[in-house]
Amino acid sequence: MLLPAFDAEQTLGSALRSVRRQTWTDFECVIVDDGSRDATAKLADRVAAADPRFRVIRRAHEGLVAALNAGLAACRGGIVARMDADDLMVRTRLARQVEALARNGELAAVGAHATLVPRASLKDGAKEYEAWIASIDSPARVREELFVECPIVHPTLCIRAETIRELGWRDRAVPEDYDLVLRLAESGRAIGVVPERLLLWRQGETRLQRTSPAYSHEAFARLKAEFLARGFLRDTPAYHLLGYGNSGKLLRAALSREGRVPAAIVDVHRAGNVIDGVPVVGIDALGSLPKRPLLVSVAGVEGRTGVRRELAARGLVELRDFVCAA
Repeated sequence: MLLPAFDAEQTLGSALRSVRRQTWTDFECVIVDDGSRDATAKLADRVAAADPRFRVIRRAHEGLVAALNAGLAACRGGIVARMDADDLMVRTRLARQVEALARNGELAAVGAHATLVPRASLKDGAKEYEAWIASIDSPARVREELFVECPIVHPTLCIRAETIRELGWRDRAVPEDYDLVLRLAESGRAIGVVPERLLLWRQGETRLQRTSPAYSHEAFARLKAEFLARGFLRDTPAYHLLGYGNSGKLLRAALSREGRVPAAIVDVHRAGNVIDGVPVVGIDALGSLPKRPLLVSVAGVEGRTGVRRELAARGLVELRDFVCAA
């Protein structure tokens, strides 16, 4: 298990207790203290002194990606399980994920569902995100949702050691977890999900996802565009874009930097207009347009479900003819 920690004295103790309570007991937990300024290192040392399954690595503060790669170099197991210093694992988490990897040798990694906490402060958007994660329960669903957002909750990731040693984590001013999952998928490796809520995932204003520009909407769009250009759009510079809300605009801008431009925008609310020289048409016009890859940029599970149903009725096949990317 790989657990980076930075100034985490308020939560690390409970996180490590949840690790110690695992029903799967044959583990090693590598705690990487990333130059904490509080009592994080002392707390970790105390746990390691009492339980030889825990080891502590102390480093100067270099950030999450550097801490992850340093910890990875110290991991000795055949599976590397991620965990954050402010989250809690359900007692059966390791057992269920190790079993999933043992049952299916084709899986390079597995994630799990998560319960967002504290519940009292969750907003509607967070609840919708939690429900979206809970809808992803198989390698096929991971592939379908790959470009909506990162379909794997990073602190639930369990990955075979040889795979993560080959890929590692990259520090590129984009979400490092999403970058890893996209590279896994691009390499043809299968990613599974244990469809159980095995992590209590703490939400807070100080999390990197809330404070770092690497997790901005623009950074997500840049990352999607890079992998779409190399994958789904690799054979053509032109595509059709269905939906032109905020996410669609960001995706179009990011794709333009990759040399990919929309030949048409499909948007019922703007049909008949021209946006930056690109005609906007209704969905009924899809059949008369030249055949091109279609990117669906529609927010919300309900909205995407409706679009998927409509496109399937028109004979379009997901991942072959269209990809959902918002």
